[in-house]
Formats: sequence, C-alpha cells, structure tokens
Amino acid sequence: MSTVQTIRTFFFYLLLSSSSFFWCILSVFVAPFLPFRARYRFVIQNWCRCAVWLAKVVVGIRYEIKGLENIPGQPCVILAKHQSTWETFFLSGFFEPLSQVVKRELLYVPFFGWAMAMLKPIAIDRSNPKAALKQLAKQGHERLEQGAWVLVFPEGTRIPPGQIGKFSRGGAALAVNANLPVLPIAHNAGEFWPKLGWSKTPGTIQVVIGPLMHAEGSGPRAIAELNDRAFAWVSQAQYEIGSLDSLDHPLEATEPA
Repeated sequence: MSTVQTIRTFFFYLLLSSSSFFWCILSVFVAPFLPFRARYRFVIQNWCRCAVWLAKVVVGIRYEIKGLENIPGQPCVILAKHQSTWETFFLSGFFEPLSQVVKRELLYVPFFGWAMAMLKPIAIDRSNPKAALKQLAKQGHERLEQGAWVLVFPEGTRIPPGQIGKFSRGGAALAVNANLPVLPIAHNAGEFWPKLGWSKTPGTIQVVIGPLMHAEGSGPRAIAELNDRAFAWVSQAQYEIGSLDSLDHPLEATEPA
C-alpha cells in the first residue's frame, strides 16, 4: 500500500470511529422515542450509508450493483456472501429495516452495543450452535412477520476472495418455514476491504443480486434443495466476477448462520 493510501486509510478509520462513537451516543438518547422503522433509519441506515460513502470518497472503494430488478416488494431472507466488513455496512444501509445475526457479545459494548440492541438483531451465542439455530428459527420468523428483512451469512464467517464456504441450512430453513423465498447476493468486497489487516485498496466492488428462489415443497428435503440451489448460484456468480478460483471443494461452514 502506497504512502498516500496509508494516510487515506488512517483518516478513513479516524472518521469512521469518531462518527460511530458520537452517533451511537446520540442514538442511545434519541432512538428509544422513535418507532422501530424510524429508529432503524436513524441508528443504522444513515450511519451505514455514511460508512459506505466514507469508503468511497476517502479510500476510493466504489461499487456497482447488478440485479436490482430481482429485489421483491416484500422482505424475505437474504443469503449473502461474506468476505469483509463492507457488505455488512452496505446491506444494512440498502435494505430497511433489516435484522441480522450477530454475536451476542456485541450487545455488551458500551453505546455501540446498546444502540444495536434497540434494533432487534438476532444475537446468538456461537459457542452453542444448536441453541443458536433454534434462536435463528424463532426470532428470524418473528422479524419476517414484523416486516423486516433477515440477513444471513450462510458461510458463518468471512471467507477470503478466491474461496467459498459451505452454506449451512439455517437461512434456507427460515425461508421455507416462513413460506418466503431467499434472495442470494454475491460480491467481491474482500478484494478491496480484506478480512485481515487495515489496508484498503481503491477499486469498484461488484455486487450481484440474484433471482428470488422459492422452495419446492416443505420439510428437510426442500430446505436442503433450496440451500444447494442458493449455494450454486452464489458460487457461479462469484466465479463469474473473478472472486472464486474454483467451483469445487467448498470450505466447511461455520454454524449457525
């Protein structure tokens, strides 16, 4: 990374962290008095859009979206590729209101966690995968009934570019049991905002929104088939945008997402 880009990255994190600190403090005092949808827009959507904007103007990370016509009018389950932090910001700012699976420990972080707790996340204990899956099924169904999108990263953790993790079935099961489709999303954000380290590389992230996928029937077989279909589409899309080396041998998924 060049000296100029190093300086840009430093200022990016300085602006991101300071804006997060002050915004979370403000949210803790303002958000409780807002209805849920307005609260989501105030606490999460506006700040996440700001984070994506900062990435664009400070470190040169832009994005292009394909497949906007595939987004349904009714919220459903989003199954997204997970490579970096960027897509968490982007998807949280793009879809609203959105509930996602987070580590329970995040809610204990002063101000940041307190603000997040007011937005109905699905906060799981990753040390207990079976209980986490039950919680995803129960609370995810509730969020969908309340009119929120549910974001699931089925690989369970961030996987570097060039690889893909095996999809766990929690997201597909949630969609089947709620009688709703899944919306698959592929991208290559990890090539510009990597999982490890502080470096940021200027460039244009390709975000590809796939076609809605409905289950064919119900029960375990329908869940497995829908999950496999979503995995196949995301894998192919990742391969086509140059962010997957091979369509064979996925990594094992990290439960429960």
